Amino acid sequence: MFAFIVKRVTQAIFVMLVISFIGFSIRQQIGDPVRDIVGERVSVEEREALRDKLGLNDPFVMQYVRFVRNALQGDLGHSFFFKRPALEVIFDKAPATLELVFVSSLLVILISIPIGVYAAINPRNWFSRLIMGCSIVGVSIPVFLTAILLIYLFSVELQWLPSYGRGDTVNVWGWQTGFLTFDGLKHLILPSIALSSIMLPLFIRLIRSEMMEVLETEYIKFAWAKGLHRWRVWFLHAFKNTLLPVITVGGVQIGIMIAYTILTETVFQWQGMGFMFLEAVERSDTSLLVAYMVVVGALFVVVNTVVDVIYGLVNPMVRVAGRK
Repeated sequence: MFAFIVKRVTQAIFVMLVISFIGFSIRQQIGDPVRDIVGERVSVEEREALRDKLGLNDPFVMQYVRFVRNALQGDLGHSFFFKRPALEVIFDKAPATLELVFVSSLLVILISIPIGVYAAINPRNWFSRLIMGCSIVGVSIPVFLTAILLIYLFSVELQWLPSYGRGDTVNVWGWQTGFLTFDGLKHLILPSIALSSIMLPLFIRLIRSEMMEVLETEYIKFAWAKGLHRWRVWFLHAFKNTLLPVITVGGVQIGIMIAYTILTETVFQWQGMGFMFLEAVERSDTSLLVAYMVVVGALFVVVNTVVDVIYGLVNPMVRVAGRK
């Protein structure tokens, strides 16, 4: 197991180097940060002096090596617009995004598992057919359209829920959370539903198809032949093995969900990392852009590495195959 973990961690480090290199490579292609910092009235000489001071005139390799060396020390650059360390700006915005992703993931888990299992156990039931039909529609609708429809229905027409912002937040050990205020929870409902709509139909169909496949295996037929109770067969034997591919896909989808927060946060004016990313693009804040890509890439890699390790613990055949 130790060798399996070391292999996965080594792969994660390599992926992070690739992500940082790609992000740093496109840095020079997104506008001119000096122009956005000083404006248009500053002379060319003063601009060049500022570029030299910021290290923007150095060769690419030198800039990248300096970036990696500083990143290993926790320094991902300095935001040209905020005049603060880029990592500090991202950490200020991270609680909003992470809370949104957490609630959305919780909704996906709590809804997709019972519905997917029910649809697998009763595939010919009218409710199961309705679920499968709705899931196809759900996969086809983009998240920003779902968000707009939710705002129109629950904010404009019914006026039940707020349409933008995070609402009231509370500082808990430096973490600005909306979980501890009623207003913050109200503001969280619509964005989390919109974001979960991306993955919910996918997981319902995945759980249904995997469990239907498991229910046709020989050991499940043997369990029926032994006269075991149906709940024991469904949830102890079948559902346990259904979760193996779901765990793998779930790790990937959580990373994708973090990326999709850009659209959700834009529609709801949710002040998280996704909204910050779009602002950084408009301001040509390249240091903040590269730092954002590295942080999101790190979250993606860490989640998938943890999922791989969990998968290896749950299914020893993965460790054996990896050793071979």
